[in-house]
Amino acid sequence: MRIARVIGTLTLGQAHPSYQGARLRLAIPLSQRELRGQQEPGGECLVVWDPWGAGEGDLIAISEGPAAAQPFRPQLKPVEAYNAAILDRVQLHPPDESQLTSAPDP
Repeated sequence: MRIARVIGTLTLGQAHPSYQGARLRLAIPLSQRELRGQQEPGGECLVVWDPWGAGEGDLIAISEGPAAAQPFRPQLKPVEAYNAAILDRVQLHPPDESQLTSAPDP
C-alpha cells in the first residue's frame, strides 16, 4: 500500500456498468521525501478507483495491482489501483534529521 495525492478526476464518455457507484481519480504516489515536503512530487499519475469520495488535494492510501481488485470479489472490476482510505493526517517516524535537536547539557 502507498500514499498518494489526488490531483484530479477522470471522466469517461462511456463507462462499463460495473463502474457505477464510484469515481476514477488521478493520483500521484508520494515518496517519503515528497510527503515531508522536501521535494515536489515527480512520479507518474495513476488512475484510482475511489468509492469514498476523495477530493482534489486529499491524501489517500492506495493498493495496486491484483490487490486492488480484491474488494470486489467475487465480481472483479478492471482496476489497477484502489483507494482504500482517505487520510486525515500522516505522521512520519522517525522525524527528519533536520528536526532533531540535541538535549541541553545539564
